[in-house]
Amino acid sequence: MSTQTSTVQSASTPASKPSGKDGLGSLLKFQGYLGLLIVFIAGAIVSPSASGTNLFLELNNQMNILRYVSVVGIMAVGMTLVILIAEIDLSVGAMLAFLATLTAYLLMVVQLPTPVAFLIVIAAGAVLGGINGTVTTRLAIPSFVTTLAMMSVARGLARLSFGGKAIPLLPLSMGGKVSEATFFVTERIGGVLPIPAVVLFVVALIASLCLKYTPFGRHVYAIGGNPVAARLSGVRVRQTKVIVFAIAGVCAALASYLHALQLNQGAPNDGVGYELNAIAAVVIGGTSLMGGIGTIAGTIAGAWMLGMIDNILNLNNVESDVQLLVKGALIVVAVSLQRLQRRT
Repeated sequence: MSTQTSTVQSASTPASKPSGKDGLGSLLKFQGYLGLLIVFIAGAIVSPSASGTNLFLELNNQMNILRYVSVVGIMAVGMTLVILIAEIDLSVGAMLAFLATLTAYLLMVVQLPTPVAFLIVIAAGAVLGGINGTVTTRLAIPSFVTTLAMMSVARGLARLSFGGKAIPLLPLSMGGKVSEATFFVTERIGGVLPIPAVVLFVVALIASLCLKYTPFGRHVYAIGGNPVAARLSGVRVRQTKVIVFAIAGVCAALASYLHALQLNQGAPNDGVGYELNAIAAVVIGGTSLMGGIGTIAGTIAGAWMLGMIDNILNLNNVESDVQLLVKGALIVVAVSLQRLQRRT
């Protein structure tokens, strides 16, 4: 009888209303998307105009932003996986320099067919990333140290292997040795949508589906949440980490390929600071540096937001040094919001 009474009382008790902290926590989960919306609105407001046209809102300008963020965005997709397992990769910018120069060398000097050169570059990226993962897991060296060492190695390889000089990457019509078809990735679909942006969205979609619907994705989140519990549950933690670092290397390779073709060269000094931009995009997009929490969609929003901020500042002739200050401030704000979210 008492059991029935307590059951009835529980059922008749009105559901508790969500507290303000719960609402704030839910809001902070979408910090990347909200930030993107706020930056877009702010950009429209402060944008200069020409002939009555808002330069920021102009379609061609928005498409240029998408093209601009595509390279760092692809790298950020791989960086998201790395940070989800509570690791870091500081080498992707230097890897981009080496792989972009390798791309130009294979196409212009060795004159390999485009598909062969592309596969070699992707394989090289996977190997470099795999080395990061193997050293980190097998030798129990923090990934911060491992990838910092790889950053120096990759940059040194880029300079030593190719004489420290940029290699031009030109089509036959411009006196080069590469077929015109190779440069299709620099064009726009319908004269509007940049193909590099399409590549970014395809890579992001594949990564999102893998994280959400495959055992590998569940293992990534499990390792980031609690590697010991993941190991006791049967997850191959070391193997998964190596694969994640290899994927980050593949993303850097794909980004380097697009980077070289868009700039018509591969240079050993390219990619400086790209790793920081990738990390910033991931953190601003809501992925926790502690691992286990985050989405690819949030990372794309973060990369897009950074691209918009750079574009707004450039349109208003703001110095590049100020842009660095703004990015640094955004990272601090994003991490602070993550800490606030954990408390709620």
